[in-house]
Amino acid sequence: MPDTTMPDSTLSGTGLPAQSATALDVTGWTCPAPLRDRPRVVMGHGGGGALSAELVQHLFAPAYGGEALAQLGDSAALSLGGARLAFSTDSYVVRPLFFPGGSIGDLAVNGTVNDLAMSGARAAYLSCGFILEEGVEMSVVAGVARALGDAARAAGVEVATGDTKVVEAGHGDGIYVNTAGIGLIPDGVDLRPQRVVPGDVVIVSGEIGLHGVAIMSVREGLEFAVDVESDCAPLGGLVDAMLAVTPDLHVLRDPTRGGMAAALNEIAAASGTGVVIREGAVPVPDAVANACAILGLDPLYVANEGKLVAFVPREHADAVLEAMRAHPMGRRAAVIGEAVESHPGLVVARTGLGGTRVVDLPIGEQLPRIC
Repeated sequence: MPDTTMPDSTLSGTGLPAQSATALDVTGWTCPAPLRDRPRVVMGHGGGGALSAELVQHLFAPAYGGEALAQLGDSAALSLGGARLAFSTDSYVVRPLFFPGGSIGDLAVNGTVNDLAMSGARAAYLSCGFILEEGVEMSVVAGVARALGDAARAAGVEVATGDTKVVEAGHGDGIYVNTAGIGLIPDGVDLRPQRVVPGDVVIVSGEIGLHGVAIMSVREGLEFAVDVESDCAPLGGLVDAMLAVTPDLHVLRDPTRGGMAAALNEIAAASGTGVVIREGAVPVPDAVANACAILGLDPLYVANEGKLVAFVPREHADAVLEAMRAHPMGRRAAVIGEAVESHPGLVVARTGLGGTRVVDLPIGEQLPRIC
């Protein structure tokens, strides 16, 4: 069985070496300066970081109200006619429309399917709305539509309804796509960050940063020693394999905008626990690491479109990790840390040099328009 325990030399309850115990004394740490009021929307409001959270929590949520929206998860878990449903919607504005490993059509399916999977639901039906800019070539529209249909069939979901709008030339960017999806949540499955407790093991399903670097390589004309392709893919089958081990997973998230850093911070804040990760345990491909080093980026903040992070009770972690590695979408799954009682709401990374650093929620985004 894979070993998900922390090394014997670690400090109990923190996952950090005994010699670095003083590094977790957060009393002297300072928080970032408060975000100032902004009279206009900026690109960072769409980045999945602190600005996005402010926009949702202080503008949209008060305007809409409702208990379902207050969940603020990847999808909403709803009760309807005795059934438990997951319901999610997402809009896709990626540039370019086609990139190594996928297209806006693939993203429109997999992004929504994966949001539903993070509630434990298998997507059943999708809606699809196209916003087309006047002048875009029909061949491009057809290519996106074919990619979307192929991705839906591969994910086992049906596009059941849709809509098309056209805006004047110069008022769009070729094609924008919105998809919404619904699926059933199995009995006994309750995935939400509030269930995370100290001692939970943090597992990531594979190598991170591939989608963001793939988009950047095309957009900025960068060349690397090896081709970098997006990890865009549906995760429903992997989640099914994990739930087959135990329905008692605590929370799942797909780290898209804002990357692993945003996902971990959201979970830490909602659960009131601290999170400790080991930087060296996080699977980062060489091409991603090299690109980030050249451009001054942190792989933890780079977007993914085919990965998930799971908080799993320690007693189930070995079996869940084994099941993940047996699935094609989880072959590179790895334990990267744990939830702890100390520093509630903060994510801390243990570095290769034995020190620690705070992994903040990103304010905006390193690379806009990646999904």
